[in-house]
This record gives sequence, C-alpha cells and structure tokens, in this order.
Amino acid sequence: MSKKQLEEQIIQNFQQDEQMMILIFAQWCVNHDLNPEELYTRAYPKQKSNSALQHALSLTVSKEEAGPISDQTVLGVLSLFGNDDLAYIVTEEISKRNK
Repeated sequence: MSKKQLEEQIIQNFQQDEQMMILIFAQWCVNHDLNPEELYTRAYPKQKSNSALQHALSLTVSKEEAGPISDQTVLGVLSLFGNDDLAYIVTEEISKRNK
C-alpha cells in the first residue's frame, strides 16, 4: 500500500467513525425524546445545517425499536471526537432528566 493509499484509508476510517458517533448521538436523542438538531444548534449556534446529522437522522429508529444507549456511551464518543460543546449540552440534558 502506498503512502497516499494509506492516508486515504485513514481518512476514510475516520469519516466512518465520525458518522457512527453522529448516529449514536442522534439515536440517544431519539431514545430520550430530545431533538438532535436543537441540541446541536445550542452547542454550535454559528453553524448552519449539518448534512452528516441529517444523514444520521435518516438512519435512526423509534426508541421502541432501538437498543439502549447509555449516557456514558454518548458522552464518551462525543469526547473522543472533540465535541466538547455538544457533550456539555448533553450533560445539561442528563442533569435535567435526573432532577
């Protein structure tokens, strides 16, 4: 494998992992009756529509069909990808739920 092919493979793997992170976030929101777009906008108010989030939303299922996603899982994947602002908003929502 050439250096260029290796770099392309690394980028492709990262993009797939990032898409999985977005899907986990979106499904966690659905599972907790939260609007993923609204939470994302609160975290990143200057960003316009997020096409990756839109794609992930098309892949979510109802909370009755979905398996559970723990709070720690969603926070962990958000942190892994450096989405600290979104993790903060998710933490706020978890706190509201636990009151």
